[in-house]
Amino acid sequence: MSPSLRVVATAPLLESRVFSVEQRTISDGEQTFARDVVTHRGAVSALAINDAGEIGLIRQYRSPFDAEVLEIPAGTLDVVGEEPLHAVQRELSEELGCEAATWTMLGRFMVSPGWCTQVMTIFEARDLTMVERAPAGPEEKAASVLWLSPDDLRAALRTTELIDYTLAVALHRIYGRFFDVD
Repeated sequence: MSPSLRVVATAPLLESRVFSVEQRTISDGEQTFARDVVTHRGAVSALAINDAGEIGLIRQYRSPFDAEVLEIPAGTLDVVGEEPLHAVQRELSEELGCEAATWTMLGRFMVSPGWCTQVMTIFEARDLTMVERAPAGPEEKAASVLWLSPDDLRAALRTTELIDYTLAVALHRIYGRFFDVD
């Protein structure tokens, strides 16, 4: 935190099921200014890789873009007190229909620190066992599951105008220069 800037007041603007919006008053010691901030409990995601080296993905409708988006399984920390590992295990089962014996945390990432407090915790999931998929909500129920080799995924992403940042970060953490042209 900057020694000269600090939040001196907050006022709620919106409360929703997934996030809230508040106006924060910030002071630099001489003057104050306001910023609207989305507050979020955080989220988790999993880059699942099966024994054949294929990456588990879902193609899911996302209303902000009114389009289907290729993603790795992810979800909000919406169960009070739930640890990120337990949440990502639940999401992997619900969305992809598998369980993992080996989990590695790839990192915690600020989604958009200029206006949102959401932190995404990304895990790698390996040693997979397929289970019955248990999608929650209409978007997950309509989503399709894909297992793509790294080469096939790279080719698919090169033809996509917009790429989900969580997928991109996870791929870079595991494969390094994933998006570089060969």
